[in-house]
Amino acid sequence: MRIAMRSSIVAGLAVTALALSACGSSTPSSTSSSASSANSSASSASGASSDAAKTAKSAADLGGMDKLIEAAKAEGQLNVIALPHDWANYGEIIEGFKTKYGITVNESTPDASSKEEIQAADANKGTDKAPDVFDLGTTVTLESKDYFAPYKVENFDKIPAENKDADGLYLNDYTGVMVVGYNKTQYGEITSLDQLTDTKFDGAVAVNGKPAEAGAAFNGFLLANLANGGTLDDGTKGLEYFKKLKDAGTLNQSDVTKGTIESGEHGVVFDWTYNQLSYTSSLKEKGVEWATFVPNNISVVSYYNQAINKDAPHPAAARLWQEYLFSAEAQNLWLKGGASPVLAAEMKKAGTLNAEFEKNVPAVTDPQTPTADQAEKMNKFLADNWDKTMGQ
Repeated sequence: MRIAMRSSIVAGLAVTALALSACGSSTPSSTSSSASSANSSASSASGASSDAAKTAKSAADLGGMDKLIEAAKAEGQLNVIALPHDWANYGEIIEGFKTKYGITVNESTPDASSKEEIQAADANKGTDKAPDVFDLGTTVTLESKDYFAPYKVENFDKIPAENKDADGLYLNDYTGVMVVGYNKTQYGEITSLDQLTDTKFDGAVAVNGKPAEAGAAFNGFLLANLANGGTLDDGTKGLEYFKKLKDAGTLNQSDVTKGTIESGEHGVVFDWTYNQLSYTSSLKEKGVEWATFVPNNISVVSYYNQAINKDAPHPAAARLWQEYLFSAEAQNLWLKGGASPVLAAEMKKAGTLNAEFEKNVPAVTDPQTPTADQAEKMNKFLADNWDKTMGQ
């Protein structure tokens, strides 16, 4: 049974997530000399714009949006990481940015975790391969603020205070609801987490990543923890539950991707509603019914976060990417992919929210979201205990 989709999640559910050289003869003509001089000037201007963008805290610091667009186009490239095309409709969002601005988007390790995004920034620091921007889960965001450059998009004031860093170091972008998706064609209907210790689920149950490293896995853990009597302050019940799955032989700790779900390696997955929507659609084409359920009607909700790498090799393009993501165009594309964008409430008031896409978002009546302090403490608990308990 597929989860009913209807409009309801709006902003306010706070979480406090890549030369062309001219070849001339040894005796260049005056024309080629002029061209060389022009190219040199253009390159110089581009470098100057890029340098200025490194410290720009808003488009106004560069002279406005037109100047930011000009500087970003001069850089010509943007490095992104950990953005699967089927995750909250990122494929269409990336294409929209490329088409709108004519900027090449270099996509790296789409299935990387939030922690691996920061590791990539360290490994590639000072090179043109470093990520320009991040899309991060809450806990990694809060422990990685030293990596971010402050920047306020044009719509910054429309984002609720609880959904952003006051200086623009990071901004909540989109959210979903954590649910359990499963291959109904293979397993029949599942209505309880207690069923997942059955031997028919041998090696089939997974969270999307490691709970202390990936936002989806962290929130999948929270859902299981709350459903088993735990709280946002104590993860013991969740750890006990997943240990029970491991002992039963049903827990699969390998990385979840669309491919592993389609191949049948992962048959039950704790994941966001917007990812479940994608799985349901792709598997339907293969004659497989992918259904979802919400344990004990508990709605775990959490925003991901956008941030700019302070060492971004393409600082103007990084800032333009942020401007695009917080425009009505991109916010509606997240909505199309089943994710609720942070500006949903403002856009609805302004009449710019796509009513048809809004139907892709599930209703939430009592959202459960950890505070920043609770998220930090729970992540430490998981970092200290998950591998030790699960044997990895």
